[in-house]
Amino acid sequence: MIPRLLADQVRRSASWFPVVSVTGPRQSGKSTLVRNVFPDCEYLNLENPELRNKAVVDPISFIRERPTPLIIDEAQYAPDLFSMIQVVSDEIGKPGQFILSGSQNFLLTKQIKQSLAGRVGVLRLLPLSYAEAIQANPDLTVEEFILAGGYPRLYDAHMPRGLFFESYLSSYIERDVADYLDVRNLTAFRTFLRLCAQHVGGLIKETVLANEVGVTYRTITAWLSILESSYIIFRLPPFFGNLNKRLTKTPKLYFYDTGLMCHLLRIETMADLQEHPLFGEIVENLVISEIIKRYYNALKTPELYFYRDDSKVEVDLIDCTHSQTKPELIEIKSGRMYHDRFAKHVRSVGAALHVPDENRAVVLRTDGQYTDHGITVCGIRDLLIHDEAPAA
Repeated sequence: MIPRLLADQVRRSASWFPVVSVTGPRQSGKSTLVRNVFPDCEYLNLENPELRNKAVVDPISFIRERPTPLIIDEAQYAPDLFSMIQVVSDEIGKPGQFILSGSQNFLLTKQIKQSLAGRVGVLRLLPLSYAEAIQANPDLTVEEFILAGGYPRLYDAHMPRGLFFESYLSSYIERDVADYLDVRNLTAFRTFLRLCAQHVGGLIKETVLANEVGVTYRTITAWLSILESSYIIFRLPPFFGNLNKRLTKTPKLYFYDTGLMCHLLRIETMADLQEHPLFGEIVENLVISEIIKRYYNALKTPELYFYRDDSKVEVDLIDCTHSQTKPELIEIKSGRMYHDRFAKHVRSVGAALHVPDENRAVVLRTDGQYTDHGITVCGIRDLLIHDEAPAA
């Protein structure tokens, strides 16, 4: 098992909240994480039909007859459990009584909001970050990681990536999307998924997607929400600032896992990757998704944006997580050689926002880090292995 950076934060959260919930995409390692963090706790998995039936039929006995602390995996299968968890955790009055995890985040989140608001610490476990993956393979290059992605089973079982992702998509589409979200046209949904990958790094245009898939605008809006709540994609919002500029108001589309995205794009080899017309957007996706993982693993909420105005001035990433008044501006390039022109928009937007020089950076596929005329030039690998101090 590859050690997870979120493990210490799960322990900390269990010392603060009576209930801790670990959410994230299917097969990101949630069950393995909570069982390793709390090895002495009883573990109940409601994927087991017998256990699930008991939890559904008699949630009171199911909770009261078991000592806490208690781990309940796939808890969303028994919605009435959440009210009993609230009652028992209030009676005990101590932190760390219940650890919940689940793959159907849309259902789990709904139950938490209804019954456990204010009592639960919610953590997000995404697929392995590059910093975690190199613990299993120290020689893993950034490009190899882009192709493989971060789902732990690919590293623990050395499974062929094509086989893994086809199985993953079938499980996700047939179980989550069809059974629990009542999506009927699965063929169209698969087409929609592939088109999302083809639009990576671009502005989300629901009307265009609707025309390409052959469904309604409303359907595309609902399907995008499904992918987002399942931690398949995320939307990067545009930056709004008082710059006297007409700014783009449409978010961009990215994937949490580049391996899944590459599979949807039918990228199978390193040559396929580096010769792909979307290689620049794929590298951009990697950097942004890895920064999101870094913040989640440190119990911080990412505040990330992109900048684009009507003059075609664009900055790939504006990171306001540490400071709203002094954000970090990052331009992401897929090349290996730095050119001063790469920093043009970082300089101009940085000046307009009064961002200090040390908060302006260009990231590319090189090694090391140095400063060029006030701009930090940083290799992607160096950026990805950077530690983030956990929330105080």
